[in-house]
Amino acid sequence: MDYDLLLMYSIVSFFYIISPGPAIFLAISNGMTANMRIVALSSLGNIIGLFLLSAIAISGLGALLATSATLFMVTKLLGASYLIYLGIRQFRNGTEQLVPGSENCNQPRKSHLSFFKEGFFLAATNPKPILFFTALFPQFLSLDAPIMPQFFLMTAIFMVFSFVSLFSYGFISKSAKRLLTNQNNIAWFQRVTGGIFVGMGIGLLQIKNAQS
Repeated sequence: MDYDLLLMYSIVSFFYIISPGPAIFLAISNGMTANMRIVALSSLGNIIGLFLLSAIAISGLGALLATSATLFMVTKLLGASYLIYLGIRQFRNGTEQLVPGSENCNQPRKSHLSFFKEGFFLAATNPKPILFFTALFPQFLSLDAPIMPQFFLMTAIFMVFSFVSLFSYGFISKSAKRLLTNQNNIAWFQRVTGGIFVGMGIGLLQIKNAQS
């Protein structure tokens, strides 16, 4: 694989990954309300979901998704519904913390597997990365070299960047929690985050495929 192309791909991927999105807001929320182990588990689930989407894109299903209005709509509805579900749950958690006597509500009440699955499904039900991979990969593939090694290398770079990005956002929000020792502030943070998730879910419905 051409190293100049690989460097350009890495730069494009980096700026795409660090831009705010559902996974980043989830990492921030987990950092604020849980601990770094939870952030790591959720981030691991997310990058495995990204690997699945990358495999779908490289196998040709990404192109089908981009051109099939029905398939795209089903995937989009699933992703939007999951984001809205997460938003409502975050908003409710924030509301519960505003109730007197709920001092321990900021402690995670789910299993570690639940956090992992949350990160995985957040990635796996989002059609945007599939469209990104479908459009991005062909631009940086060298037809003179085997495709699969290039696919694994490009996907590995994307996954590493994603994990480091999510973990960093989680760590920063965990550190910022010291500035938000007031329980009401954390509760309002969760409510705002919930509103952002709902807004992203609604925004996801506005994404159009190639035929729209």
